[in-house]
Amino acid sequence: MEMEGKIQKNSRFKRVCVFCGSSTGKRNCYSDAAIDLAHELVARRLDLVYGGGSIGLMGLVSKAVHHGGGNVIGIIPRTLMNKEITGETVGEVRPVADMHQRKAEMARHSDCFIALPGGYGTLEELLEVITWAQLGIHDKPVGLLNVDGYYNYLLTFIDKAVDDGFIKPSQRNIIVSAPNAKELVQKLEEYVPVHDGVIAKASWEVDKQQAQQQVGFKATTLQTEVASAL
Repeated sequence: MEMEGKIQKNSRFKRVCVFCGSSTGKRNCYSDAAIDLAHELVARRLDLVYGGGSIGLMGLVSKAVHHGGGNVIGIIPRTLMNKEITGETVGEVRPVADMHQRKAEMARHSDCFIALPGGYGTLEELLEVITWAQLGIHDKPVGLLNVDGYYNYLLTFIDKAVDDGFIKPSQRNIIVSAPNAKELVQKLEEYVPVHDGVIAKASWEVDKQQAQQQVGFKATTLQTEVASAL
């Protein structure tokens, strides 16, 4: 196997969720980054969880992981299968009912998240898992593969939101970014959550357990539904 000589020590993670575009973009650097990320996952013996499509960066990263010997789980809404799947699929494809279930299932099966360049859908998926971390719903690392500065404007916006008081400075640390796959994955391996959401998660878990013990309460809030999926 081509990657055999590059296998590294075991990772703290088992599966990585990758958000990425259904297009390859107009520059070769984006396709190259997707393949580099796939090789890094294979080298660290990490399985891939992604949106299930066979086109764009989704297709590139999934095929490269699969061909490198890694396990691939693709989760896709049934309504998008004809649009995002063309030709050969790799690994396991799990159809789901809708976009909400897709995101919940991708998160549930993953130990951390990485966003490659993408459009509205990628950005929406990324911001949702960041928000879940901010609220204490999960403490899984979230990484941005900032290929050739693709996400510079997003990071500048977030810094502006911190400066103007809409995001707490400690919560800026939820996002880990790097310009290449090797550096980013290493940062995610070393990541220790220190933001306010970690405290919120611990407090919420205690409150939930106490409520269940005292009155047999089963929470039905959105936070509980998402947290149970994770």
